[in-house]
Amino acid sequence: MKITVLGSLGNIGKLLTQKLAESGHEVIGVDNRKEAAYLIKELGATPAIGDLGDVDFLTNSFYGADAVFTMYPPLNYLDPNLDIVDFYKKRSEIYAKAIKDATTVKRVVNLSSMGAHLNQGNGAIKGVFYVEKILNEIPSEISITHLRPNSLYTNLYGYIKDIKSENTIYASYGSKSIPWTSPKDIAEVALEEFTQIHQTRNIRYIASEELTGSEVAQIIGNVIGVPALKWKIISEQEMMDKLKAAGMNNPVAKELTEMYAALNSGLMTEDYMKNKIELGKTKLADFAKEFAIIYSQSTF
Repeated sequence: MKITVLGSLGNIGKLLTQKLAESGHEVIGVDNRKEAAYLIKELGATPAIGDLGDVDFLTNSFYGADAVFTMYPPLNYLDPNLDIVDFYKKRSEIYAKAIKDATTVKRVVNLSSMGAHLNQGNGAIKGVFYVEKILNEIPSEISITHLRPNSLYTNLYGYIKDIKSENTIYASYGSKSIPWTSPKDIAEVALEEFTQIHQTRNIRYIASEELTGSEVAQIIGNVIGVPALKWKIISEQEMMDKLKAAGMNNPVAKELTEMYAALNSGLMTEDYMKNKIELGKTKLADFAKEFAIIYSQSTF
């Protein structure tokens, strides 16, 4: 198959691009940076460099492809004008139009999130609810699988500064066990999905390990040489204040705080709990080795 991969050099996209190419597929790797072209070629793919928000560029990148992998670029939470839900809505409309206008695409594997079954109470993930809704409106002959992982192991990189300065991870969730997901396991599932034919719309949950915050801290702490590392639960107001102090505008801080609250209460993962799956093979202890390298190189 000919497959176009958005975010082909990201934590998930890079692994998927390489696996698809090694499996004999013709892969188009999409990125917005000119310097990415060489790296995409190194993965065995053909680079397509341009703006993922440009519908004409995306249509051209999708044209001739049998299938596409869609994902959304990391948001700049410090952008004073950022509106999370609006971004996801507008970008999804662009993706949907490009898929339809390309005319050849018959299969879409979309990176979504746990909590996307909700249109309220889930904070920033409300935007991902609209991602699924808008993509589901494309013609039904195009089959779509929405991949719904939960907290990615790589999100833990965001706590390095506090770990180095205070031997503490501050979070407003983690009192109960939640599913964590490895990018490697997501890439494996995405690869599987491109070889399977499903009903026109399908949901697939992905989780690698279920852990409390304290368990996460213990695993990470032991590997990085900080066995006393603590996971400290803070209040929603404290989290809100922390995010605003970091430079986020009030609506963004509010959306993220609500998202964390939904994760802590179990609201975010309620549908996952009703549809339990076999956990992936990449455990946090495996990822902790990668974390330790980044941690040791950090200049915080």
